[in-house]
Amino acid sequence: MSSIAQPPCLDHAEARPCLRSRVAHRISHRIMRDIPVRVELTPGGAWGQEVFGTGREGEAPAIEIVRPGAFFARLGHQPKIGFGEAYMAGDWRPAPGVDLSDALVPFAAHLATAASGTLQRLRTFVEKRVPRRHRNTLRGSRRNIEAHYDLSNDLFQAFLDPSLTYSSALFDDSRPWSEQSLEEAQLRKVDAALDRAGVGEGTRLLEIGTGWGTLATRAAQRGARVTTLTLSKEQAALAADRARAAGVDDRIDLRLQDYREVEGQYDAIVSIEMIEAVGDQYWQTYFSAIDRLLTPGGTAVVQAILMSHDRYLATRRSFSWIQKHIFPGGIIPSMQAIERCVGRTSMEITDRHHFGSSYAETLLRWRRTFDANWERIREFGFDDEFKRMWEFYLAYSRSGFMTGYLDVAQVRMTKEAAE
Repeated sequence: MSSIAQPPCLDHAEARPCLRSRVAHRISHRIMRDIPVRVELTPGGAWGQEVFGTGREGEAPAIEIVRPGAFFARLGHQPKIGFGEAYMAGDWRPAPGVDLSDALVPFAAHLATAASGTLQRLRTFVEKRVPRRHRNTLRGSRRNIEAHYDLSNDLFQAFLDPSLTYSSALFDDSRPWSEQSLEEAQLRKVDAALDRAGVGEGTRLLEIGTGWGTLATRAAQRGARVTTLTLSKEQAALAADRARAAGVDDRIDLRLQDYREVEGQYDAIVSIEMIEAVGDQYWQTYFSAIDRLLTPGGTAVVQAILMSHDRYLATRRSFSWIQKHIFPGGIIPSMQAIERCVGRTSMEITDRHHFGSSYAETLLRWRRTFDANWERIREFGFDDEFKRMWEFYLAYSRSGFMTGYLDVAQVRMTKEAAE
């Protein structure tokens, strides 16, 4: 069953464009004056052959709108979601010889500033607000995590590297990246986080967000006693198997538990790209929980995807394509928001390391592997609409890191030692 929203006028959109479709078409022309992409409309029905956008032929990436009526109908009814859903439905595609990421880079670089103040105000009349069911309450968090991470372990194993690490790798800038495997770069990231947190023999470590257990296993191999939390049953089962295979399951306490329900004291806390699933209403709760659970003199490391504070403020209440189709309840913080939350605890930020370009490379490699293994993934019950959804997710995310719209950092926080 399709997960794409169907505008009321979609059945006759090619022959009789509705008002919103016509308005979306005109607004698209205005916005594309500032975006170096060539847009080519395939003629059909009421829509004539057309080329617009500032991109010059042969010099700028081009996209083909193959079903103009459907494309503009989706854009007119849900501006923030319609572009991605139109790709999922096959209403548009990159022109021959153009990679999807390359086609999306100019949008990521310019779309935030391309729309005028008037257009931004008009958009608020048709944009949807984030549904209440996506709030990250104790119950809502479990439902949101299950929606993505319990899709299928087989799916993730088909495109992740052997470490099964689903967050940004950290490539070594002193060597050509082409000579570094993704697994090597992922383990470098894990070790960097453990090093920043001072994890070693006898460390009592809390991990918030188990994933498939790579960091917990790596920490246990250092001699740490690890408590690791996840809300995904699929992840927990495979992480437990991997810990047993590594011979360190006796050092790992793997729990299906929310971070808000944990008690105890820990020498170190590490959380890799879990804050994006917390929800901004609960960021203070998240950092206060880390503060409460961290022993005096302890260290915490949070790896977070980041956006500028202005963009966070502008988008935090509107419902995005990625929230609807990929990460329900998800929202990316700004460094300023993190600093504000940490400032209300007894912790202090003592180090931060940014490596957004490594995330662009990570996403490129994920997508290449996803595409190469699609026939295998299809056998798990996923259809072509799902394929286009994940292509768009991985390609558009990469374009965000390529343009600096998004960043990622490991942030170290220390708690003052007791007197």
